Amino acid sequence: MLMTDEWMTIIEQAEGLAEMLLTSEVVAEYRKAYDDVYSDTALVAEIQTFTVMKERYEEVQRFGRYHPDYNIVMKSIRVQKRDLDMNEQVAALRLAENDVQYLFDQIGSIVAKSVSDTVKVPAESAFFSGSSCGDSGCGTGGSCSCSA
Repeated sequence: MLMTDEWMTIIEQAEGLAEMLLTSEVVAEYRKAYDDVYSDTALVAEIQTFTVMKERYEEVQRFGRYHPDYNIVMKSIRVQKRDLDMNEQVAALRLAENDVQYLFDQIGSIVAKSVSDTVKVPAESAFFSGSSCGDSGCGTGGSCSCSA
């Protein structure tokens, strides 16, 4: 592909958009919420313990009720998840993640519509479902519904 003036303009505008996003209030709030969670050593240890339990949970799920640790793991994962869900710092991080995702969804939609009304955008995102509170992310770095 040949680099033209048009491509240079697009690249410069994309870099400007990225800079605006990185300096936006939404991203600043996300970074603060992230720092609040991951600077709390006790909370980080709780998240790591939950991550280990998620791995055990996935193993137990392969065998279902026939796994010898089924009841213990099922109860433990629920208790740990509830504890993390009830943590104010984790809840604030989830809300901040949703706000950033909502902003990205809006931008993606605007860019897609500027190209053509027929350009497809992800329909399952929170922006298109009418709610900014979806289970789209996992606070522990995965993409499951059992997030920290």
